[in-house]
Amino acid sequence: MQPFVYNSLPARVIFGPGTLSQVGREIQNLGCSKALVLTGPSQSKKGEALKEDLGDVCVGLYSNATMHTPTNITDEAVELAKNLGADCVVAIGGGSAVGLAKAIALRTDLPQIAIPTSYSGSEATAISGQTENGIKTTQKTLKVLPEVIIYDVDLTLTLPAQMTITSGINAMAHAVEALYSTESNPVTDTLAEQGLARLAGALPILSKDPQNSEARSDALFGAWACGSCLGAVSMALHHKLCHTLGGTFNLPHSETHTVVLPHTIAYNTPFATAAMTKAARVLGSASAAQGVFDLAKNLGAPYSLKQLGMKEEDLERAADVAMKSPYPNPAPLEREKILSLLRDAYEGKRPL
Repeated sequence: MQPFVYNSLPARVIFGPGTLSQVGREIQNLGCSKALVLTGPSQSKKGEALKEDLGDVCVGLYSNATMHTPTNITDEAVELAKNLGADCVVAIGGGSAVGLAKAIALRTDLPQIAIPTSYSGSEATAISGQTENGIKTTQKTLKVLPEVIIYDVDLTLTLPAQMTITSGINAMAHAVEALYSTESNPVTDTLAEQGLARLAGALPILSKDPQNSEARSDALFGAWACGSCLGAVSMALHHKLCHTLGGTFNLPHSETHTVVLPHTIAYNTPFATAAMTKAARVLGSASAAQGVFDLAKNLGAPYSLKQLGMKEEDLERAADVAMKSPYPNPAPLEREKILSLLRDAYEGKRPL
């Protein structure tokens, strides 16, 4: 066995159906009594219901969590938390709510409880992103890692089929990058393969039967496994491109990951053959890049940046932004090759 380094992350994970009922007890376990609930506009009803369930333990609700975590939204939420005297935050929703909780924790050190309702996987990482003046930046620090993650399978039953697919492929991107990361190791490799397998098996079922609780459970576990992988290693080209397209051009988060992933896999495969062979085997495909592309397209997910509203004339700028402050990557980063990757993703070409 080759030498390796593995950093485990300290987090309490509660997984299963109906686990939302344990939020109050977990707040008490943290030594807290004044929780601010965070959610986004589309999940506001879940936020209201949780606020009511918590009773006096909840001092307020902020329901304007926004995609890509704009700094002005964080400013508002931090000010509200201070005014209410909150001693912890509870995020319920997708990556936007979890991202906002992380941004608040980064500034205030307030403890977090994350209750994801999608498969973003952000809750399992110590990575925080924010967008300011059209540029999305990230940093890695244990200050933003939630103290508690509550995975309630029941909360994912109402996730629309289309969002289920794109959110699930977004989660798969975490595992793929972990496999070819410069910090890959046997622990994360095993977890990545398991996460990919669970999601690849569950998503076709959920595209036809969104209420299938067993497939929902598999997908949610897969999302946690994939997120945990990325939390233990470094991000690479795929996340850099998606952060560029989301933060600078405001493209939707999970859909962008879905479109870009096959092309970043193809870009890196010649320099990470063994890693991508593992991914291809799990996906039941001769090529990991084609396996992900076909999975997305066959399940009715978007497969081109054009479909997401990207303008062809902005591809050059996207390549320029992506080349600034690059993340470690197995394949050398060359502007013209990245521009070619973006053009293929724009057109929705099936990777060779």
